[in-house]
Amino acid sequence: MNILLTAINAKYIHSNLAVYSLRAFVPECFRDSVEIAEYTINHRLEFILQQLYKRAPDVLCFSCYIWNYDYVREIAAEYHKLRPDVPIWVGGPEVSYEILQMFKENPAFFGVMIGEGEAAFAGLVAYYCGGRRGELSAVSGIAFRRETYAARRRIALGEDVSDCQPGTGQDGEICQTTSKEPFDFDSIPFCYENMQRFENRIIYYESSRGCPFSCSYCLSSADKRLRFRNLSLVKEELSFFMEHNVPQVKFVDRTFNCNHAHAMAVWQFIKERDKGITNFHFEIAADLLTKEEISLLAGLRPGLLQLEIGVQSTNPKTLEEICRVTDLSKVQSAVRQIQKAGNIHVHLDLIAGLPFEGYWRFRESFNDVYAWKPEQLQLGFLKVLKGSLLYERRSEYGLVYRERPPYEVLRTNWLSYDEILLIKLVEEMLEVYYNSGQFEVTMKLLDVVYPDAFGFFLALGQFYEKNGYLERSHSRIRRCELLLEFAAKDGRIPKELLEDSLLYDLYYRENMKSRPYWARNPAEFANVTRTVCKSGKLSHVEPFFYRFPGKEEKTLDALPKRLANEVYVLFEYKKRDALSHQAKTTELTGFGEEGIK
Repeated sequence: MNILLTAINAKYIHSNLAVYSLRAFVPECFRDSVEIAEYTINHRLEFILQQLYKRAPDVLCFSCYIWNYDYVREIAAEYHKLRPDVPIWVGGPEVSYEILQMFKENPAFFGVMIGEGEAAFAGLVAYYCGGRRGELSAVSGIAFRRETYAARRRIALGEDVSDCQPGTGQDGEICQTTSKEPFDFDSIPFCYENMQRFENRIIYYESSRGCPFSCSYCLSSADKRLRFRNLSLVKEELSFFMEHNVPQVKFVDRTFNCNHAHAMAVWQFIKERDKGITNFHFEIAADLLTKEEISLLAGLRPGLLQLEIGVQSTNPKTLEEICRVTDLSKVQSAVRQIQKAGNIHVHLDLIAGLPFEGYWRFRESFNDVYAWKPEQLQLGFLKVLKGSLLYERRSEYGLVYRERPPYEVLRTNWLSYDEILLIKLVEEMLEVYYNSGQFEVTMKLLDVVYPDAFGFFLALGQFYEKNGYLERSHSRIRRCELLLEFAAKDGRIPKELLEDSLLYDLYYRENMKSRPYWARNPAEFANVTRTVCKSGKLSHVEPFFYRFPGKEEKTLDALPKRLANEVYVLFEYKKRDALSHQAKTTELTGFGEEGIK
């Protein structure tokens, strides 16, 4: 028996914790019958179909999410044409709600594992690998087509099935079993023993399940069964990651610090066992951070941790409506304290399209959170997810959203589609010029002359759109040229200053192979380069007429003044910042006008 668990990830660097966890939970006597196949949405559908066909599974299973559901549906439909005798099972958040409708829309699907999948999948494996002893309806937490099930049993017995019609998914033709009570979370074996297949990929890890909060847009609010993995197991498993020099481990815990003792124990353990290589990512509620936790975080190696904090909105009425219990003053204070230590990457989230937040109020939320100067500000758009409370109230809120995944909002009672398109321009420019980290110094200068950050990104996006620049991909140097073109028409910042800052940012990130048109000829300061650049391509020196803000300066009160004499800055690429990965910079002394011969 060959049961194939299939994952279609968003990117190659991602891995799918679900399929590995499902396999690990299967009794050891059957585990060799379960194989895993991982692909990405960047693979051609035909390629995935061919690969699955060649593997010839007896049972084919898919892990379904909003980013891959359309792929799964199409692949399953085509595979079912080729191998109608192979039952296709699906599981995951995308197929765990509105079961009858899901079957009706997907005639190729034979069955679904509903909700938490380990016990259901283990029951299916025992059913198929155990010679189909007993009834499929005895497996808990599943739904399947009655007629298809009966036909396949008769096929297995060599009986004629010409009189069997495939199930249509209508009410009464689907068999759904009840789920068991939550099983012991510690009973799931560690699933990462073989690290070869995870080389150069992000590892996802789970130390708790469920969420204590009730945010109406989130599926986690549907599961209040909050459970924590035993700390002795967590420490043992985290040690394994660090001993194997895993580059990054992302905790998928919905609110990692909802249990103070658990969070402190994990963070303290990571601090003590740190080898200087592994980075750990956590989603937290910043307003729950205690003084003790903030103090511990401040003492960690720079780059050891990164924190993702969902702010979502700064509108109190919106937060109340979506059942999000948040003390924004505490969130801001915690973010400031974390940033003060300068050792942790802070990622803040906003959602456009929430109830009671129109265009101008969202603009205010954006500017509020942008002013906190996180390392990244993710501007997302509301996804109307089946199973969420917000989905149940979609008519009340006037939510119009995409029919297909990712079910992104198109308009609401408070936000028009025209306004959403404006916010999308802001999102595009935010990603390019802020979240990329490639314009760190220049953004600090622009913030001085554009106090309305939303307005700046919108104006820049409209400039891109008007000139047809959104339709093309651009190099980093070209992005600099476009910003210069935009700023020249606006006139708020001196051209020479912006050229210097952009040149600084270019070399801050890498030793450029080509130089922008406004840069000086390197031959003019070749003697300085020969004197100070002892590391070849791993260092670079460049003259500037301005002194630019350092890492510790999150914001500026005024633009820097032009110097009487240019200064030389050494960029060292072997010594990079642990958070931004920018080169170490040093202003050189002893090189004035006489240094250029």
